[in-house]
Amino acid sequence: MPRSDSVQPAATVEVLGDSELQSSTLESLTSAVNYHDWLTTLALPYLGSHPIELGSGLGDYAQSWLDAGVPRFTVTDLDDSRLRVLQRRFAGDERVDVKRLDVFRPHSARHTAFVAFNVLEHIQDHVGALRAAHELVAPGGAVVMFVPAFTFAMSDFDRAVGHVRRYRLADMRTTYEAAGLTVERLHYVNAPGLLAWFAGMRLMRMTPGDGPLVRVWDKVVMPTARRLERSVTPPFGQSVFAVGRVPLTN
Repeated sequence: MPRSDSVQPAATVEVLGDSELQSSTLESLTSAVNYHDWLTTLALPYLGSHPIELGSGLGDYAQSWLDAGVPRFTVTDLDDSRLRVLQRRFAGDERVDVKRLDVFRPHSARHTAFVAFNVLEHIQDHVGALRAAHELVAPGGAVVMFVPAFTFAMSDFDRAVGHVRRYRLADMRTTYEAAGLTVERLHYVNAPGLLAWFAGMRLMRMTPGDGPLVRVWDKVVMPTARRLERSVTPPFGQSVFAVGRVPLTN
């Protein structure tokens, strides 16, 4: 049986944003299968044999990484409802541990990687959050982050779900270095997505959700963008992908 922590009182880090909106958005975007596969594939080479994920949400990324061959995985969340979803989803899966993680009081561990997709932008002290890697990850292990890009694209939806910032490459590099991590890979992802986000979310004040437009965009635009960005690094994008390393002397 997996070792699954019971739901405990709230930790010291604050969960920002509308929790129900966050969960409903995660559920509504499950049809964007090409986009999801693109993102999980980006992180996969850096995860190693037993990564820990910060803010696992409904567990979709974790499940994809497990399906891709990651032999052991620790999922975490601070939101009680999503933590229960994770406990139910991975019940009986001996490869998965489900835990509540407060990054400002991390337990001592030696995971092969610390990964978070669309989580760091919710945390006021993002440098402090990344410093948790020194406790959670073995020396030389990876710290893999995926975050929204560019302040000018900050929308009402961003604020509603608890985003306190969006990043440029320089911002992410500075954050990693301030946390004592060495940057290994850093670039924008999904150039057409930034334009669509700015038009739809910032200007038209839409809310992300499933529907014909999302499915067509995922089927037509995402494969093309992914193919092009394999050979050409875009000068902008909807998101920033970053990989750093915990020092070997940690």
